[in-house]
Amino acid sequence: MKVVYKVLASLVAAEVAVQAMMVVLGDAGLFKYVEQGGVIDKATAESGGIQFPEFFAFVVHGVNGMMVIPVIALLLLISSFFAKIPGAVKGAALVVLLVVVQVSLGLLGHQIPALGALHGLNALLLFSAAVHAARRGRGAANAEVSDPDRPGARVETVV
Repeated sequence: MKVVYKVLASLVAAEVAVQAMMVVLGDAGLFKYVEQGGVIDKATAESGGIQFPEFFAFVVHGVNGMMVIPVIALLLLISSFFAKIPGAVKGAALVVLLVVVQVSLGLLGHQIPALGALHGLNALLLFSAAVHAARRGRGAANAEVSDPDRPGARVETVV
């Protein structure tokens, strides 16, 4: 279960990196679209008439942030109860809390654009918390292999 915890925590961090890549790709494509004479207004957006190749990145960002990352974070929290890693539950709970804050900031940012800055900052916090959780899982997995009190453990002596 320690490996599951480590993999899930690493997946959260990787998904946050994908989120950053997708939002920048979408923004760059949108700016290029407008520079080339494309028009963005409410009617065009609601009709689905926005046509630029990078638009898919906004869809990926939305689906990833609203569905994929929250599910992975919840699975991380569940696995933390069985991983027997010191501090794993706290680490996973922090990741889940930051995901909840991230989704909330993302949704509220459409009404209050200044929250977009906090959305970006929280993404950095979420990435850091997920990496820390993954590293905690790595340390526990390595400690298990070299635990001399465990039956059948491999102990190496360096002279």
